[in-house]
Amino acid sequence: MGACNECLFGAREDYEDVDPETKRRQQAEAAEQRLTQQESRGLKDPEGVKRKLQQKEEAERKAAKVEDTGGQGGLKWQVSS
Repeated sequence: MGACNECLFGAREDYEDVDPETKRRQQAEAAEQRLTQQESRGLKDPEGVKRKLQQKEEAERKAAKVEDTGGQGGLKWQVSS
């Protein structure tokens, strides 16, 4: 039974020691990749969804800007009789 200890626990010479900074960088890259995959899950065109969200935010900003000016920045209407 003692002969299998190397098999179960692995021999240290089989594995290279990885620099801690390299390991952190690889973990950060993997986390970013998981986030991008999770954001696009179930969408045919994830970039199209992002564009639509940006357009919606831009429209909301424009509407807020018009409200800040009190609605006075629009077209002038003249009623002719």
